[in-house]
Amino acid sequence: MDTALLLSILAATVQSGTPILYATLGEMFTERSGVLNLGVEGMMIVGAFTAFLATHLTGNPWAGVLAAGLCGGGLSLLHGVVCLIFQGNQVVSGLALTILGLGLADFLGTPYVGITTTGFQAFAVPVLADIPVLGSIFFRHDALVYLSYLLPPLFWLFMARTRPGLALRAAGEHPAAASAAGLSPVRIRWCGIFTGGFLAGIGGAYLSLAYTHLWTNNMTSGRGWIAVALVIFAFWRPGRAVFGAYLFGGVMALQLRLQAMGANLPSSLMLMLPYALTVLVLLASSARGGGRAAPAALGVNIEPEE
Repeated sequence: MDTALLLSILAATVQSGTPILYATLGEMFTERSGVLNLGVEGMMIVGAFTAFLATHLTGNPWAGVLAAGLCGGGLSLLHGVVCLIFQGNQVVSGLALTILGLGLADFLGTPYVGITTTGFQAFAVPVLADIPVLGSIFFRHDALVYLSYLLPPLFWLFMARTRPGLALRAAGEHPAAASAAGLSPVRIRWCGIFTGGFLAGIGGAYLSLAYTHLWTNNMTSGRGWIAVALVIFAFWRPGRAVFGAYLFGGVMALQLRLQAMGANLPSSLMLMLPYALTVLVLLASSARGGGRAAPAALGVNIEPEE
């Protein structure tokens, strides 16, 4: 494999991993507050369609990103209604959210299938783009990719060094103790749910505005489920989430390149590679005790007296 081809695959790895990274950090934020939301796929696809439609109507991709985040966050609030108000099962509610999001995007988006939009264009970052090897891999992308570079360290700083971040972790670890300290775990969980949905929506927006520049049904293709698995793989740590997102992005980029190069492998086998890797990652994380790193109150509803 020549150097130019390798660099192009690595650059494509960053592109493919970016929407997964947004969704993973969003789900990690929600789970840190103690809420398990399996509706990431649904929020991503709704975000992808909303971003496309808003950009198509306004011509401003940033308006599309904002609309995607708000719609992803708004959809996640339905999960909050079920789990925080009616004390429903978080797993069932998340699955229903995915089904709702996929059906809604398919119903509303069918008339727009195949229509293109301008979206975000790649541009080189001055000075950084000229760094040998790293410049062509990391600094010749679009604005949403560059924004994704800032999110993991900001996530860590928020969780480890700020009072709101510590309050969020307290709601996910010991909601009764957080309540005794004068905090409102329910209010904190509402914020965690909305923020997670907002980031998942932006992950979907990346697919329609930067990755493809068009709308097509089932655009997310299981990326939301991969994000849920990556939270476990990352042990709820943003640094490991970056590695995991780019790992899956690399597998996706590689299988697309192999198909384009006419590799003598069944296309169905190459398409299943990212999802087979998901299963292996879950098995490896379970063997290493990934469940023990989860917030203590994850998936546990807060009783009214708490």
